[in-house]
Amino acid sequence: MSAAGREIRVKRVCPSKRWRDGGRSHLSPAGKPAGAPQPCPRTRGSIMEYCSDSEDLFGDYDSLLEDSSLLAKLDDAEQSEHQRQDLRGVDGQQDSTPRWPRKDNVCEQPREDVLTDSILDAFTDEAVGDAATSQQGFLEHVEANGKKSKLQDANRTSTPFRNADKRKNMEDRDRRQVRRSVSAQLKRTMLCNAAAPASVSRSVVLKEAVVSKEMGVAMEAASARATDLGPFFGLPTKVKELIYKLRGIKSLYDWQETCLNLDCIHQRKNLIYSLPTGGGKTLVAEILLLRELLCRRRDGLFVLPYISLVQEKVRGLAGLGLELDFMVEEYAGNKGRFPPVKRRNQRSLYVATIEKAHSLVNSLMEAERLDQLGLVVVDELHMLGDGSRGAIIEMTLAKVLYQSKTTQLIGMSATLGNVKELQTFLKAENFTNTFRPVQLREYVKLKDTIYEVEPGEEDCFRFSRHLNFKYSGAMNKDDPDHIIALVTEVIPRHSCLVFCPTKKNCENVAAMICKYLKQDFLQHRAAEKAVLLRELKDSGGGSMCPVLRRTVPFGVAYHHSGLTSEERKLVEEAYSSGILCLLTCTSTLAAGINLPARRVILRSPYLATDFLKRSQYKQMVGRAGRAGIDVVGESILILQDKDRMAAKTLVCTPMENCYSNLLQDEERGIQSLILSLVGLKVAQSLDQMLDFLRGTLLYVQQEQLCVKTSLWDVILRSVRLLQDKGLITTTADGEALQVTRLGNATYKGSVDLTYSDVLYRDLSRGLEGLQLNSFLHLVYLVTPYDLISQCKPNWMTFYTQFTLLSAAEQKMSGAVGVPESFVARKAAGQTVKKSVSLEVVKRMYLALVLFSLLKETNLWTVADRFQLTRGFVQTLLSSTSAFCCCVLRFTEELDELWPLRALLAELTRRLSYCVKAELIPLMEVAGVMESRAKRLYSAGYKTLAHLANADPAALSRAVENLYRKQAHQIVASAKMLLNEKAAALQEEVETLLTTPPDLPQPHRDSPELCRDTEA
Repeated sequence: MSAAGREIRVKRVCPSKRWRDGGRSHLSPAGKPAGAPQPCPRTRGSIMEYCSDSEDLFGDYDSLLEDSSLLAKLDDAEQSEHQRQDLRGVDGQQDSTPRWPRKDNVCEQPREDVLTDSILDAFTDEAVGDAATSQQGFLEHVEANGKKSKLQDANRTSTPFRNADKRKNMEDRDRRQVRRSVSAQLKRTMLCNAAAPASVSRSVVLKEAVVSKEMGVAMEAASARATDLGPFFGLPTKVKELIYKLRGIKSLYDWQETCLNLDCIHQRKNLIYSLPTGGGKTLVAEILLLRELLCRRRDGLFVLPYISLVQEKVRGLAGLGLELDFMVEEYAGNKGRFPPVKRRNQRSLYVATIEKAHSLVNSLMEAERLDQLGLVVVDELHMLGDGSRGAIIEMTLAKVLYQSKTTQLIGMSATLGNVKELQTFLKAENFTNTFRPVQLREYVKLKDTIYEVEPGEEDCFRFSRHLNFKYSGAMNKDDPDHIIALVTEVIPRHSCLVFCPTKKNCENVAAMICKYLKQDFLQHRAAEKAVLLRELKDSGGGSMCPVLRRTVPFGVAYHHSGLTSEERKLVEEAYSSGILCLLTCTSTLAAGINLPARRVILRSPYLATDFLKRSQYKQMVGRAGRAGIDVVGESILILQDKDRMAAKTLVCTPMENCYSNLLQDEERGIQSLILSLVGLKVAQSLDQMLDFLRGTLLYVQQEQLCVKTSLWDVILRSVRLLQDKGLITTTADGEALQVTRLGNATYKGSVDLTYSDVLYRDLSRGLEGLQLNSFLHLVYLVTPYDLISQCKPNWMTFYTQFTLLSAAEQKMSGAVGVPESFVARKAAGQTVKKSVSLEVVKRMYLALVLFSLLKETNLWTVADRFQLTRGFVQTLLSSTSAFCCCVLRFTEELDELWPLRALLAELTRRLSYCVKAELIPLMEVAGVMESRAKRLYSAGYKTLAHLANADPAALSRAVENLYRKQAHQIVASAKMLLNEKAAALQEEVETLLTTPPDLPQPHRDSPELCRDTEA
């Protein structure tokens, strides 16, 4: 187009890629309200880098370069075209091929000037390619019309007009009509864009289109196993923005980027990576899980060791799930479906405890859906060597390795010794780094001297300093280890953890420290500590621990399993927010929720009477140093002279090896494994079992673990024992093994092999005289067998509570083997000659504790009544709830126990929350405990829908001591739970309405088909 040398360019400008070295942009940043209209200067001789104003009809994502009005540009260009053509028409003798000026004012060679139907021919392919999404459609439409017009002109016969003037007038009129139509069409397009509904921002729509495009590219690259998967490690840019918004993380550490770009990650090989505590391992796992969910469109499984960690992770991932459209499903305690809901349009991230993850994998294998599981991540992989739980981890991973060749396995840990053996077991690569965001300095204390740990030194310890703290005679007597001197160096300005060998020692140390703290500590955040005290009192229904009542005003508390779950939650939140500055705790805190500190003190190198392991020590000291807050973290191990040599080994030797536990506890682990393999039809012969075991950690370590026997002998012994228990048998032809009905119920219900036959016998007898006038009989049937050994009945309390039972309940007690006469004689201190099983008596005592909880729901009152610690009562309640789920699944596989199914389903629900019925919907949300549920209910948030639709800011204001971050997590968790329930119902509806794929089709020669064809 010849338009007086004016150049028009349409260019897409993304806010994240704007020029940094040019002129100042007048564009409003994405997501921020535009300010006052900015003037948009016109420049005749050059092209401006940016120009926009509040009238930019394409929003903050697209921009028009040079003038702010494209219509004005078109008008100017059109006028110039008219003038040029008028001059050409007047002076027909002049050269019709003028020289065109270049930017350097040097004339180009003459070229042919081709007349077109529209000035928009000047928008070349390059210009259209650079145009924004909202403009490309219009330009392509005009270009297509132009090509169509040219094609028609080329096919038309060229017939000269008889009247030259008439021809000229018609050409001018056609040209004006074409240009008017182009101008009108462009105006209509821009006005339609501007008149789009206000509820959906055009920039948001365009950005979502870009995100979808990025995800599409990432999916194609992932399927092709390309190295460069996308803008953010194979994920759309929106994920990076969400991580910053929800986590405050702007960029990754160097090691994280290196790990995510490993060849084995791109090639979907298995990986084990290990770093010190606090190095950011979990974020790498989450990014890999997000890539599996969003790019490869497959489900993911995140395995964590404790229920509290699962709940914390569910709360943390709920926000990402809502924004990125995937489900976050909790598998802990009584939560989780087996098999999980099969979703057509959404992917699921299962966050599970070790036991629930094993049951989940079993159910997916049975449903032939294990290939839908694209990635399995196991946190704290070193727990493979942790007793029966380690055996369950090994079984789970071995089944995934054996059954699914497309599922990737990722293991992570801070403490791994024999990595080579674990690599062989998992067929995995290894990545190790020593990075810590905060430097850790390890010290030991002997008498009043501090030594720094230096593994390179001959003595391993190097002198650092003497303690400078004046002790009175009374203080020396109460605190011979100088704990007060060590903690007052950092608190209250910084935080401190003191690990103690026993639960009782935690409470004693906390009380002792507060005894000698200055009164100034009482003034530090006094108002917030007063609120915390009220919440602790409310959580106990008006009761409160006397130790906490004394220590919390000083900013000190203790943390161990003797606290109720609600007390632990309140203490953890208060410590994380800085209200509490010191916690005395047991080693369970080191393996649980992340609560870092400036200084970590180990009160003793013992756990109860056992000397610390290297892995336990590293977990504890790893809590020192808070990323983003501290520049250094310190750990101090308090030693006595007798432990000096053992401590050198503890702090300077390599990590302990991790060994298979399948043969521990009289080979119970491998017996359970073989039963499930037969039940799942993975291995139905001895040879197939041996083939499977070749893929276990036990096989890798058989030279160390099978010294006196062989794997073949282990298999033979296990099969014979399972046959003797009536759990497996041979088929009719005797060539294969199969599970019995009892064996099928045992492995599907995850019931311990030791108790499966006892459980079946108790349930069968219970049905013969089931008492339904109260919950007592049902509660007795689901009281866990493994807690019986921890119970020591108070016989007088037992008799008092027994006499308060109804006649029917007392009769039920006698029927199970606990008559009133026996309890009365024991309470009176008399000798009992009758042969009564003490295990049954203890189980009945625990059932009475649970029965009282269901009636009163106040844990403190019940604990005092039965003279038990509230921590034990809490453990009893949660263990019974989980075991009730197992018993429910056990009964679902045995037709003769069908009457118990509906009864146990309701009992599971009551045991899980043990609160009034109206609070249960609120407590289903992760992180909502009883006292908070009561406050939410009082504030008007009475249902799950209320929480899901709540404004976090309003929620934070309405509920006392609920911080904004916690409110956001609660709302996100409620939305996720509501979406999960709605999606499950929707999937059920779609399944009912879907035509069965195996629907019988009529035969071609059937009379009905013939008659229909003739008609």
